[in-house]
Amino acid sequence: MNKAQLVEAIADKVGGRQQAADAVDAVLDAIVRATVAGDRVSVTGFGSFEKVDRPARYARNPQTGERVRVKKTSVPRFRAGQGFKDLVSGTKKLPKNDVAVKKAPKGSLTGGASATVKKAAAKKATTKTAAAKKTTAKKTTAKKTTAAAKKTTAKKTTAKKTTGAAKTSAAKKTTAKKATAKKAPAKKATAKKAPAAKSTARKTTAKKATARKR
Repeated sequence: MNKAQLVEAIADKVGGRQQAADAVDAVLDAIVRATVAGDRVSVTGFGSFEKVDRPARYARNPQTGERVRVKKTSVPRFRAGQGFKDLVSGTKKLPKNDVAVKKAPKGSLTGGASATVKKAAAKKATTKTAAAKKTTAKKTTAKKTTAAAKKTTAKKTTAKKTTGAAKTSAAKKTTAKKATAKKAPAKKATAKKAPAAKSTARKTTAKKATARKR
């Protein structure tokens, strides 16, 4: 039985061929979307659909016998329910005037595959929002750290400049003191030479006086 035959089989029960086609498409779409999202779709008495992850492994090419590495992948898996298995094995007989699969109990159809898909979408949105908040927090912390580093560098530069200026001032003062110390002895020397001039004047006066007496 293909999809068209399935639609024909249920057309009389749902009110027409178009309604049956829409119902089949809606059911299959809901099952596929939920399974891809990683949710388990379980139908009581029929079976369950789920996503299974297969790790990377080695396999053999049946034609050449060559060993081939198979990458990690995910595959869909269907597990038949116990009621379905019993009907196929012949343990139970198919009911003539009722559905083969047990009807869902009252009150159990409040959710469904679409609700499961919505929940999965909500979870993903929450996860993305949390990741965005973490990223923003990291960026803010990085900016604060950069600003603090710049301030520290500026302080160090200012301290270096201040130290350099202090050293320059100290050097100038030392040079001035040395220059002053060098000039002082020159004055002393001049002061010492003055008595010599007086002695020479006295000697000249004595010579003149001796010449007069003669």
